[in-house]
Amino acid sequence: MYVKTILDEKGRNVVTGGTQLTVRQAAVYLHENHIGAIVIVDRNDRIAGILTERDIVAAIARNGAECLDKPISSIMWGNVHRCSETETVEQLMEMMSTLRARHIPVEKDGRLVGIISIGDVVKSHIRAIKHEAEAIKAYIAS
Repeated sequence: MYVKTILDEKGRNVVTGGTQLTVRQAAVYLHENHIGAIVIVDRNDRIAGILTERDIVAAIARNGAECLDKPISSIMWGNVHRCSETETVEQLMEMMSTLRARHIPVEKDGRLVGIISIGDVVKSHIRAIKHEAEAIKAYIAS
């Protein structure tokens, strides 16, 4: 299975923001959208960074609540690991495991086209296992 398959099933909507957002505004976006990461994009929909719940918690732990009124550019990751639609789920799982990343933006032709979370990968993996089990049962029964 490929990353494209997961995106086709789950959708390609990604909550994004610009670098002008404050950390507080980003926290509100995360909460309101029930998500764990916001992809920061420039005016051309090119990935400029990523901000996760963990980043906000770490910033508060280091700097206190005053960090909430700073721009997200002060705490976001600028060196964003990303994948393409043509990568396999196995490659993506390896990347997430190695990087300890729970969210990987998907890029096509240099533009953001989706995001895959560790939950998306787990759901996909469970579906594949169920499908394989059903196929084995059907084979045995025939």
